[in-house]
Amino acid sequence: MADAPRARKLAKRISQIVASALEHEVKDPRLARVTITDTKVTADLHDATVYYTVLGDKLDIPPDAAGAAAALESAKGVLRSMVGAGTGVKFTPTLTFVADTVPEDAKHITELLARAAAADAEVARLANGAKPAGDPDPYRAPREDDED
Repeated sequence: MADAPRARKLAKRISQIVASALEHEVKDPRLARVTITDTKVTADLHDATVYYTVLGDKLDIPPDAAGAAAALESAKGVLRSMVGAGTGVKFTPTLTFVADTVPEDAKHITELLARAAAADAEVARLANGAKPAGDPDPYRAPREDDED
């Protein structure tokens, strides 16, 4: 078994190698907007999960996630051989590519926060100038017994 620092170091190196290979070596146009976000390596250093995200255009054209996934799957063998040559480990880890959902989750959270802020503004608008229901002093004074 490898220690955790070695697995983290190998994961970081695999991220660098795969990102560089996607940018300079692999000539697939579907991978032009792919960014490697993270890599996790198992404790035995035999499997590596590479997380990626597909960035959209400035023209608000949605990214082609299915095309990028297919291109990564077809380039998996080439990328694994580059990882093996670049890391120098005895056993080159198998690569698994997983789409990273962090950007979509962040966008969803931002939308939820905007809706909450709008709801808070509506409550503040309705509360402006409102008077409390009931008595002006909601706390009851203690009873004073008449001693006749």
